[in-house]
Amino acid sequence: MLLFCPGLICDARTFAPQTAAFPDSRAINAYGLVDSLQDMARIVIDTADREGAERFDVFGHSMGGRVALEVYRLAPERVRRLALVSTGVHSPREGEPASRAALQQVGYDKGFTALVDQWLPPMVAEPNRDKAELYEPMRQMCLEAGQDVFDANVRALLGRPEVESLLPQIDCPVLVMTGELDAWASPAQHEAIAAVIPNSELVIVPGAGHMLPLEAPGEVNAAIANWLSRPVRD
Repeated sequence: MLLFCPGLICDARTFAPQTAAFPDSRAINAYGLVDSLQDMARIVIDTADREGAERFDVFGHSMGGRVALEVYRLAPERVRRLALVSTGVHSPREGEPASRAALQQVGYDKGFTALVDQWLPPMVAEPNRDKAELYEPMRQMCLEAGQDVFDANVRALLGRPEVESLLPQIDCPVLVMTGELDAWASPAQHEAIAAVIPNSELVIVPGAGHMLPLEAPGEVNAAIANWLSRPVRD
């Protein structure tokens, strides 16, 4: 089984092109008001348990990449393969709490629509922002999450545990992937991640931004198919 973990104020719709292409897959619809990455990871593991999957592959996008790492930390023997996509592994940096709080304040002062309309555009490659059939469903997905979910996600991100020391210990096949035009989780950041994971493959998708699974579904699906073909430990 392949499990997809969504990012900040996103849900299973992020992975609609992937779940359509890979029948033995499930996307976590959302994390609700859970506000720790570890508890989000337990939701993923509980999903595998309900589906009767003793071992599984985990694909995490953006914040979901950090969730996927916590799944591996909690149950490394169950994770066959790991995909870290459009994500990061660094601890909170100077200024991050203040910048996230400033964005939250936009929602409090001007409404959640104003927050989404400030946050979402930089997450999408500029050429794709004018594609209404792509951008508007993404925007609607984020709007439906609401301020409370945004705040819970931010608390989870700011309380994230250290993971950089975990990366060299990962012993399953790892896909590290981002968009060429991702201004939030850059190719250089993913090159650094791949460099410290022993059994990793780096994929940079041309012309795509942060919302990679929806912006470049064909390229993402091809990378997934290749990743799923890689042999795993017994």
